[in-house]
Amino acid sequence: MSRALRLAAVAGAALLARRALKGRIARSPLWPLPALENPVSGRSPRRWLPALVVSRTEPAEGVLLLTLASPELPPWTPGAHVDVQLPSGLVRQYSLCGDPADAGRYTIAIRLIEDGRGGSREAHARLVEGAELPVRPPRNRFELVPSPSYAFVAGGIGITPVLPMLREATAAGADWTLLYGGRSRSSMPFLAELEAYGPRVTVTAQDEAGLPDLTPLAAAAPGTLIYCCGPDPLMKAVEAAAASHAPVHLERFTATPDTGASRPFTVELHRSGRTIEVGRDESTLAAVRRELPDTPYSCEQGFCGTCQHRVLAGEVDHRDTLLTDQEREDSMLLCVSRAQENHLVLDL
Repeated sequence: MSRALRLAAVAGAALLARRALKGRIARSPLWPLPALENPVSGRSPRRWLPALVVSRTEPAEGVLLLTLASPELPPWTPGAHVDVQLPSGLVRQYSLCGDPADAGRYTIAIRLIEDGRGGSREAHARLVEGAELPVRPPRNRFELVPSPSYAFVAGGIGITPVLPMLREATAAGADWTLLYGGRSRSSMPFLAELEAYGPRVTVTAQDEAGLPDLTPLAAAAPGTLIYCCGPDPLMKAVEAAAASHAPVHLERFTATPDTGASRPFTVELHRSGRTIEVGRDESTLAAVRRELPDTPYSCEQGFCGTCQHRVLAGEVDHRDTLLTDQEREDSMLLCVSRAQENHLVLDL
């Protein structure tokens, strides 16, 4: 073979190899690892998904019920919640209370809190039918564990994550009861739907009969799982009343009051190569967002998990109500937790 032919053959082989390599990478962004059915690179699982408000009703006094629709909305399971981005850019978190089988549609309920941080007021004022409402894919830290028996407790708008659990428990043939309390019947959503369950549901309006009677929790049958969502005083009361053999699963929508003292410290952002100061009166999240404004967050109260990040060095003063002991070994919630001493190194 002549030198010219050899060169042409080598060039042709190189061209074919480059084309094959491009095709291999296109099929698997993690090449040379095997191609994944759902590639994880190039598309964040926490990306914002476009959705439209297709229905707006008010099922109770001060409660807004929204149905969102989009072909991009992924499946979810009872107990899941989503982050939503309000028109102003505020990010808030709401439990899904619709039917998981209703593909492409999410339902959320928002209680108006006049003296809150402003999110609920904006939602009630601006989220009308046809409004765009970006959401992040659902997360679930309140999963319904399979069991032959459940005791559900809900306080006010805390009924939202519990409602789909009732449907799933019923479909599974489980034995269950629900204690549902609120300020007044007019302020308690979904009462009509709950009536269909008959004596399984006990509704207690505070203006009629005071607080819910939690004594049945002490007599829960072995194997019963207790699920509770509501304000912090209700959580504490349920934990105190529950039988020792009945595991309690909690979902908070308000933070546990923080009584810890704060002091300034430094945070090294390892991947960014920067060191920042966290002031006595600011959160780690606020300080980090000065340098990295796209750092995600939601509740800013230590119970949603959006701002969870890896800790590479330093002792953390954990002030959240969410992370497990194992998670706390190498991560923290930036919105509430701080350095135990003077310095932290974060994988940011």
